[in-house]
Amino acid sequence: MSPGNTTIQTLTTKKSPVFRAVDVAKIYEMGEVQVHALRGVTLNLYDHEFVVLLGASGSGKSTLLNILGGLDVPTTGTVHYQDHELTASSDAELTKYRRNYVGFVFQFYNLIPSLTARENVELITEIAQSPMHPLEALEMVKLKDRADHFPAQLSGGEQQRVAIARAIAKKPKVLLCDEPTGALDVETGIVVLEAIARINRELGTTTAVITHNAAIAQMADRVISLSNGQIIGIEENAERIDASELKW
Repeated sequence: MSPGNTTIQTLTTKKSPVFRAVDVAKIYEMGEVQVHALRGVTLNLYDHEFVVLLGASGSGKSTLLNILGGLDVPTTGTVHYQDHELTASSDAELTKYRRNYVGFVFQFYNLIPSLTARENVELITEIAQSPMHPLEALEMVKLKDRADHFPAQLSGGEQQRVAIARAIAKKPKVLLCDEPTGALDVETGIVVLEAIARINRELGTTTAVITHNAAIAQMADRVISLSNGQIIGIEENAERIDASELKW
């Protein structure tokens, strides 16, 4: 990003945060070796915000995203989602939180090969509280006309968009995406990013996207840079660039 297009984030100008992470550390025990994945991360995320978490492999991006999504818990520190402290939650409470509030998109699509695109989305709509119709979710990612195709009949980008439709079908308050374009070429990746941006814009979903690709940061409201388990910079884009304008 060009310095002329960004300003340092001023938290006092924002409304109340959706997420509050305070002094979060995560240590993994690998035999006799301790791996410090996060080292005292403090961070707020806000309603309707589009955030990019930027950093090299091993910087702590995925660990932070998994903690925000209730897939993992920190070794020390606290994490709140709205007025609920995730770090004080039981396994059952975290399961309920993930089911009702969070949509996940990963680098690999994790679709069930024997189910059509519509049926893969229905896996979520059948257990969600007040989901959208599966075809509505597929329409959000411009794949309604491929609803009855199996994953093997879809391109990589189309499979990723089905995965996004599955994630948003329960109308999550939060969408967490871990390298959603990592397995895709540039042209296909842009289509996927357009779908994520549309969901953020039209559903008002707080969206966090992990990437090591600095070009994608131009789409975000804020860019949070991590290195060695720490936040090393937070910048705000004066203007968000549409995914179709990205080049890398």
